[in-house]
Amino acid sequence: MTNDVDTLATALYATTDDMLTEHPDLAPWRPPVGITPRLSDAELVTLATMQAIPGYTSEAKWLHHARAHLRHLFPYLPQQPGYDKRLRKAAGLMRSVNRILATTTSVWSDDVWVVDSTPVECGRSRETAKRSDLAGRAEYGYCARHSRFFWGLRLHLVCTLQGLPIAFALTGAKADEREATLLDLLTAECEVLQERPRQTLIGDKNYFGRGFERELPEHGVQLLRPARKGERERPGAALFKPPRRWASVPKRSSKRTAYASSGPGAGGHGNRFVISGSPGHS
Repeated sequence: MTNDVDTLATALYATTDDMLTEHPDLAPWRPPVGITPRLSDAELVTLATMQAIPGYTSEAKWLHHARAHLRHLFPYLPQQPGYDKRLRKAAGLMRSVNRILATTTSVWSDDVWVVDSTPVECGRSRETAKRSDLAGRAEYGYCARHSRFFWGLRLHLVCTLQGLPIAFALTGAKADEREATLLDLLTAECEVLQERPRQTLIGDKNYFGRGFERELPEHGVQLLRPARKGERERPGAALFKPPRRWASVPKRSSKRTAYASSGPGAGGHGNRFVISGSPGHS
């Protein structure tokens, strides 16, 4: 496991360093005269990317882990305040590197995308909503999955079936998932869509509307979603039906004896198979 992590870190560092050499404009701006950072931009990107592999969500715990196990890869590791400050300034660099690395994967060319949104709760008390720095951006919205209201933001994500993010947006909790968000995401990714004139996008029942669905083909996107109540069957309806599986059901003891005594010529079967639907997930 250690060798695999070391190999990944080395490859990621070499790729990022070569990328910054070819495109120095991707690096955060610094004055031409000053102190050179002890942790280079390529090392910063490598360190931040590796944080997601073991699933660390706390920078403090990740830096503690890195000091204990990754000193041979990173001779210098900053303290948490300096690390957070460098990450905020390198946000544009992180996005560019992640996008370039994503385009080198095999799943980037997937012709099927999935779109959905999820609430990002930022607080529950009234005082938090008044005093938080997110006031004016976060707002009250309704989460249908949990049947409750929340105060915060909403994350909209377009990704491949394997989970590779293509585009995302963080909006207010009341933002429209269709015109105000999805169409803007597709417009921002117009260069990607030009390479894929017949991209399929799978969404839920909330991505509806005549005007909205007329605009999607202009972006080269075909939308597949479940039919709403009162709508006629839509293309791809079979994809949204509950999955079915074969289950072997033994007969009662008396019937099993009767079937076992009958031969193949008499049409006897030791087991009978039925189709049962597994619970669907929204």
